[in-house]
Amino acid sequence: GSYHLRPEIIESTYYLYRYTGHPEYRRMGEKMFDDFVKYCRVETGYAALGDVISKGQVDEMQSFVLAETFKYFYLLFAPPEALQFDKVIFNTEAHPLKRMR
Repeated sequence: GSYHLRPEIIESTYYLYRYTGHPEYRRMGEKMFDDFVKYCRVETGYAALGDVISKGQVDEMQSFVLAETFKYFYLLFAPPEALQFDKVIFNTEAHPLKRMR
């Protein structure tokens, strides 16, 4: 299998942490981020993995890496006051939108 730096796994980890408060989700996120940097970081950004077993990199970095993947990494480790979680909803591109009453 491959990994194209998609945000869904870290997004799910973020939601699990926010809803439960269990620190193991932050530990999971920390491991994910460490591996993300270890296996995907290149001189000019981040590279997708063509094969997750061999860690062979592919010269590809989609815009969602910055717009979504890193946003969820940030939010997972940000202090609670960085975002009023109960006052926003995220659209499919990870943009927080103020909830209407």
